[in-house]
Amino acid sequence: MVRKRPNILVTGTPGTGKTTTSSALAEATQLLHINVGDLVKAKNLHDGWDDELDCYIINEDLVCDELEDTMEEGGNIVDYHGCDFFPERWFDLVVVLQTDNTVLYDRLTRREYSESKLSNNIECEIFQTLLEEAKESYPQDIVLPLKSDSIQDISTNLSTLTEWIRRWQPST
Repeated sequence: MVRKRPNILVTGTPGTGKTTTSSALAEATQLLHINVGDLVKAKNLHDGWDDELDCYIINEDLVCDELEDTMEEGGNIVDYHGCDFFPERWFDLVVVLQTDNTVLYDRLTRREYSESKLSNNIECEIFQTLLEEAKESYPQDIVLPLKSDSIQDISTNLSTLTEWIRRWQPST
C-alpha cells in the first residue's frame, strides 16, 4: 500500500519544542498529531512508573502495535523523545529538534524537573544523543536536524516543514 500523505517523526531531548512544533504543524497541514507520551498514558501502553526518571516505562511493542494501522495510512506527525524503536518504513522525514543548553536548562527548570532528570536531559543534548540515534535508525537523507531555541526558530521550522509536506511525493 502506497501512502498518499507523509509520516513525520519529530524527536529531540525533552524541552526542545517537539509538542509545540508538532501541534502547530498539524494545524497548518491537517496531518494528525500523535503525542506518544499522551498515547502511552491514555491506552496504558507502559510497564509501570519509573520513580528515578519520573516517567512511565513505555512498552515499545505495545506502542508500535497500537500505531501500526494509523502509520500505514499515512498523514501523521509522531511526537516523541525516542526514535530507535519505531519501524524505519513508517517515516518519510525524521526531524530532530535541537536547543542551546542554556535555553534548554531554563525550559526544564520551569517544568520543575528534578536535578537528576535535568542533568540527564542536558547531557543528552550536549552529546547529541537523539541526533545520533536518528542517524543510526533511519536513512541519512531523511534525518533533518533543526534549531529550536526561539519562537522565530519554531516559525522558520514550520515554514520549512510545511513546504516539505507540500512538495512530498509518495514513493513508487
